[in-house]
Order: sequence, then C-alpha cells, then structure tokens
Amino acid sequence: MKEALAIFRALADPTRLRIVALLRVMELSVGELAQVLGQSQPRVSRHVKILADAGLAERRREGSWVFLALGDTRRVAPVFAAIDAWEDAHHTDGDLARLDAVRAERSAAAERYFEGHAAEWDAIRSLHVAEAEVEGAIGRALDGRPIGRLVDIGTGTGRMLELLGPRAESAIGIDRSPEMLRFARARLTAAGQAEPALTRAELRQGDMYALPLADRSADLVVLHLVLHYAQQPAAAVAEAARLLGPGGRLLIADFAPHDREELRDQAAHARLGFSDQQMAEWMGAAGLSPAVADTLEGDELTVKLWLGERPAEPVRRVA
Repeated sequence: MKEALAIFRALADPTRLRIVALLRVMELSVGELAQVLGQSQPRVSRHVKILADAGLAERRREGSWVFLALGDTRRVAPVFAAIDAWEDAHHTDGDLARLDAVRAERSAAAERYFEGHAAEWDAIRSLHVAEAEVEGAIGRALDGRPIGRLVDIGTGTGRMLELLGPRAESAIGIDRSPEMLRFARARLTAAGQAEPALTRAELRQGDMYALPLADRSADLVVLHLVLHYAQQPAAAVAEAARLLGPGGRLLIADFAPHDREELRDQAAHARLGFSDQQMAEWMGAAGLSPAVADTLEGDELTVKLWLGERPAEPVRRVA
C-alpha cells in the first residue's frame, strides 16, 4: 500500500505526468526537460526528485549534467498500462514536438562536428588512446573465431572494415554522415588494391537506432568508439543486438566513465563514458551474455572493450 501511495502521489501533478511521458520516449538531461516543458531548471529538478523518490525515474550524473531515465520496468510498466487505458493520447503533442526539436539539435550538433572533421577523424581518435593498442585488444577479444557476416555501426572512416573485413564472409559499414561514407569509400578503395576483399565491403547510410538490415543478418556487430555519441545508448545496443543470429557477437569499444566535460562541446560527446554495470544491463536486456573483454588504461581516457554473445539455439533431437 505504501508503494502504491507513493506512486500515485508522485503522478498527481500534470508536469510530472508530462515528464514520465517524455522519458518514455528517450533519456533527457534536466536542462532539456526544462526546455521542452518551458519551465525553469530548479522547478523541473523538484519534480524529478519526487518522481525519483517514488522509483518512477532514475537520475545519473555525468559531469555537470544530470540525465534522467525511467525507473525499474516492474514499477513503471503498470503505470503506463493505466495511462494508455485512461489518457487522451494527444495531450502531449506539444511536448513531443518540442522534444523533436531537442533531438534535432542534438543530431545537428553531432553532424556539424562530423562534417567538419571527417577527413581528420582518425587523427582525432588517436588523441584519446593509441589506435594500435585498441585494435590489438579487439583482435584478442575476438579470439581467432570466424567473423562471418560483419556489420560496423558508425563506421566513420571505415577503419574497422579495413581491419576485420579481410577475415569476414561479408562486411557492411553503416554511418549517418554522407561525408563520412564518402571518406570511408575512398579509404576502402585504396586499401582494396592490397586486399581485394575490401572492394566488396558495402557502405550504407543509416541511423544506429533503425539499422537498414534484417534480424539475424550478422554474426559480428562492432560499435567502435561510437556509443558515446549516442543520445540513447541503450536503444543503440538493443538495435545492434537485433542483428545477431544465434552465437553472434556484439563488440563495443568505448570509454570508461570520465570527467572530461569539455568533450561535450569540443568533440560532440553525448555521454562521458560507460560503466561495466551499465553495459552489462543493456546487453542483458538485449538478450546477450555480457563480458568485459579488456581494459586499456590511457594517459587521459581509459578505453574498455565489452563483448556480448547471443546464446546458440539448442540442438533439437528427433526421437
């Protein structure tokens, strides 16, 4: 009874109902919520605290930003079942339109950065950690197993295709930026002179949240120093996992949590690294068995490798 009372009290306010509806769409910072709701940040923070105290929202601090997400599914699912049954489905249209503007500005900021730095992208990555060290760790994590059908999400300059493509049955690189894809195409064409298999690699424009590929169409999916640009990293992990067939693997290389706040503005980072617990939860929710494959300490940033595997389908025996 106490739990139910806390939940109903928390929802007994139109602003807090609007907040949970927005968080149902995507994670947002307090500042972004304030922008969508047209209210001050202190006022929004007070509403968020009430929702968090009731277990309907979770706060996660990253530097000076605080990101909000929905609380535990077992608690929020009955709430949304009731809201969906009772509520006028159009009452948040204005909020959703303003949310689209926030999402568009996030994407535009990242795309402006990518368009302006496509030609020097490999050099920028090397500032974070030695690329050769990361690539060596990727090789160890894959443990010599066949790669099969490779998909590289956020392929950028195509370096992962160049590294792993020769060992793959097929290779597809996906990126949202046409400029990045043009650069990757030029790189793979040049590399194909020495390694003909790379000339068969496909490059497609696509969104990491809605990949233009079918379920079970990949054996290895790679997110190489890409996830920290994702506005919704859990959704990106789930969408990547969707591509995996039985025994398929998802390899994520990205940063451990850090406090380099300037990377938000200087390098369009949406997230300041990820913890092992976050990655394990996201992979587990996507139906993968997660593991930490490697930790690469750097002078300023630490790179982590996480590997998730789709369980193989059981062998069916005919009596």
